[in-house]
Amino acid sequence: MRGVLGVFKPRIGLVIAITALAGMAVSSGPSLSGGQIAVLFFSVLFSSASAGAFNQYYEYDIDPLMRRTRNRVFAAGHMQRGPGWLLAIGGLLALSVIAAGWVLNAWTALYVFLGAFFYAVVYTVWLKRRTWLNIVIGGLAGSWAVLAGAAAVNPQLGAVPLALAFILFLWTPPHFWSLAIACKEDYAAANIPMLPVVVGERRAARMVFEAALMLVAASFLPALLGLGVLYLAAAVAGGGWFVHKAWKLSQNPGRASAMSCFFASLIQLSLLLAATMIEAWL
Repeated sequence: MRGVLGVFKPRIGLVIAITALAGMAVSSGPSLSGGQIAVLFFSVLFSSASAGAFNQYYEYDIDPLMRRTRNRVFAAGHMQRGPGWLLAIGGLLALSVIAAGWVLNAWTALYVFLGAFFYAVVYTVWLKRRTWLNIVIGGLAGSWAVLAGAAAVNPQLGAVPLALAFILFLWTPPHFWSLAIACKEDYAAANIPMLPVVVGERRAARMVFEAALMLVAASFLPALLGLGVLYLAAAVAGGGWFVHKAWKLSQNPGRASAMSCFFASLIQLSLLLAATMIEAWL
């Protein structure tokens, strides 16, 4: 059962669903009912799950080559790929999009679809095996979730949710590149052109630091657009910690410093999302 659940990458889906709630929280418009909020949350969660499952289904050939992924169920042969899986993945996505369109609106449904499409097709199929820009463009998957939450309240997107979507777009590269530095040998073995494989650890670590600086600068935009002191404190604290870890990574590239930077990025995003929702609801 745990193996089946892992196919859908539920932890990633949960984070993405929470970003949709953050987009909803900072949008001006009529309040959603409890049922509508639940549909928004689960539509984004299930669409993300469908994309995560497709990612594992599609990458069954390269996952066995990497220590981080070789125990995934398709890679290890614990489950057989087949049309039934594609039908289930497609059905889950269709259910998510239809529910969002029916209970919320067409714009929300579109953004729910685009989030899954960018991860499953743009990132996994088109870009991952071709260019180091894979995660830069594929990182839009998280931004669509923010816009889905915002559109559920008001299809005419406001400045704050757009800023939040921009922050998610900038967050993904330094977050994932940190992990890629830690797992550089895995990606090289699988012939995946992740940034550290293409430009080397040291240059990749400097780019993580530069990207972290851009991200932290952008993270102050919501405060300038109306979010209050709590959000500003979270942006300063989380951003400062992330930049500190990114700087240490740039000075001493390696697995330990890369994983420390990776976890710092998670802390930063968690603080921003929590502060965003608390500020909006207070």
